Amino acid sequence: MKTEALYQKIARTIAEQIQSETLQQGDKLPSIRSAQKLYNVSINTVKLAYLELESHSLIEPRPKSGYFVSQTSQRKLALPSVTRIKATEKKETAQDLVDKVFGTIANEDVTQFALGIPGKNFLPLAKLNKAIIKAVKDRDDSATSYEPVQGSEHLRREIAKWALVLEGKITEEDLVITSGAINAIYNGLMAVTKPGDAVAIETPAYFGVLRAIQLLGLRAIEVPTHPVLGVDLDALKEILPQVAACCFVTNFNNPMGFQMPDENKKELVRLITHYNVPLIEDDIYGNLFFGAERPKPCKYYDEAGLVMWCGSVSKTMAPGYRVGWVAPGQF
Repeated sequence: MKTEALYQKIARTIAEQIQSETLQQGDKLPSIRSAQKLYNVSINTVKLAYLELESHSLIEPRPKSGYFVSQTSQRKLALPSVTRIKATEKKETAQDLVDKVFGTIANEDVTQFALGIPGKNFLPLAKLNKAIIKAVKDRDDSATSYEPVQGSEHLRREIAKWALVLEGKITEEDLVITSGAINAIYNGLMAVTKPGDAVAIETPAYFGVLRAIQLLGLRAIEVPTHPVLGVDLDALKEILPQVAACCFVTNFNNPMGFQMPDENKKELVRLITHYNVPLIEDDIYGNLFFGAERPKPCKYYDEAGLVMWCGSVSKTMAPGYRVGWVAPGQF
């Protein structure tokens, strides 16, 4: 077990005082020198502890005044209620929403929350551009040739090595390169459905999935979804015999933000295996974790090859590259 650093212990102690409201919003913390004497540690240790608390928005520095308990530190928003939409067939029209969202992309006065994309200021643009130029030079004339049907062998090999969370369960031969994750989802739906089929989705769901379902002439069945646990598995069990596929975002869901617990993922895989229903798993946000360990996707628990694991570099590198992939299992 990893030993907790001294600055982390101090930060945890202060955080607990804030959460218990021993320290109130607006209260001033001891100065760095006072805290050094109080905890009998170095000044650097206190600075690290305060930086840790500041990174979690628990405290805030004020010029020439010191550190204070943040005004947002004790503001706890209520969880959204579990969606109670009846799990019946419903035709979705997503085009108006899609047009509205993409129509604002060029507007610099709009802060984008509808699209899961990093701000340009966070991207190392110079390094990314330099890497692209180097890659093109290294490939010589092969960069203008057709790739294998599954996509670049080198890229597939690197993705397989990078997918440590699957612990060697996939190789380059198990992957297909796509034009972003939504293309992977679209191809997955095409592979396992036909026009008129029903697809189980979370509610609310990412509008791109609704659009793909609409374009393919499919029908969406919305499943009640918990803001912490994810899809209601009891409700899903009732409709699985009616659907041709499921399409879920299991890690850091868009738009609800939940991370489905491992036990729920195991049960979800057990259910789809029992009913022989493929799951298109959009794991595009899985690498945006800030804990000690990257959360596992449902694909990790899949022994029957029913989970189609989709990902891309849109959220971790740059959305404009349009590089995605799918491990389609038996499909």
